[in-house]
Amino acid sequence: MITILGPTASGKTHLAVQLAHQIQGEIISADSRQVYQGMDIGTGKDLTEYEIDGTKIPYHLIDILPAGAEYNIFEFQQDFLKIHKQIASERMILCGGTGMYLEAILKGYRLLKVPINEAFHEEKGKLSILKLLQELNEVKQTHNTTDSIDKNRIVRALEIAIYEQEHQELIHSFPKIENTTFGILVEREKLKNKITKRLYERLDEGMIKEVSDLLDQGVDRTQLELYGLEYKFISQFLHQELSLEEMTHKLMIAIHQFSKRQMTWFRRMEKKGMKINWLDEQLSTEEKIKQIQKIINL
Repeated sequence: MITILGPTASGKTHLAVQLAHQIQGEIISADSRQVYQGMDIGTGKDLTEYEIDGTKIPYHLIDILPAGAEYNIFEFQQDFLKIHKQIASERMILCGGTGMYLEAILKGYRLLKVPINEAFHEEKGKLSILKLLQELNEVKQTHNTTDSIDKNRIVRALEIAIYEQEHQELIHSFPKIENTTFGILVEREKLKNKITKRLYERLDEGMIKEVSDLLDQGVDRTQLELYGLEYKFISQFLHQELSLEEMTHKLMIAIHQFSKRQMTWFRRMEKKGMKINWLDEQLSTEEKIKQIQKIINL
């Protein structure tokens, strides 16, 4: 397997698709929001890129759930394993920017399907968010920022952490997958400019209407805002809590901060022993592919 990762707006999807076209590979998305139908512009699916010269590049784990549904890392890992067994091509490309999803596969997180204990939820639901976070931090390192925003998610995260501690015997090893990881490295100021330019392009493409349509279709506002970034701030704008100017400014800052967190996560993956072959964003797509092919002897 080849993994291509990078911060938002780094061009990883374009590179993955072009590479898949050349080596007759299939792409597995590692993006926590692209699994949802109707969330296209805001998540940057760029599905038009998946067709080159009349040839459709096979992709997986995109548009598999309705917007408003919940999806977690355990379900992603299980869905990945199903595709890993079924995929026709021997050349898989895992592509995305969701660090936890990438690590769940590349580091082989061992996860359990944890049943919901209603009594546990009722008991813990009486506690404050601060107390719940204290209990959660005692049993696990928190990764997802939404865990500290939504009380129900904190309770569920605590339930999972405690269950895993108490049922270690049920955890099975994740299969070993041969993989080479590549990352797209973009100079910080240039990345900020790319993010800003892309945000205005997406607003022009109808991103506000996309969020409005989701709300009109009955997607719960609270759940939509938990998807973060575009869906959070545009929802606030549509509910007249922010002006257009305020929404754009806050969203731009949030995306810049998000890209920094992504790079921090990738650097932490390296510190924990994962080899990432960094490709200079300034290289042409053809040059990047040549570097990939050289490293993995394709």
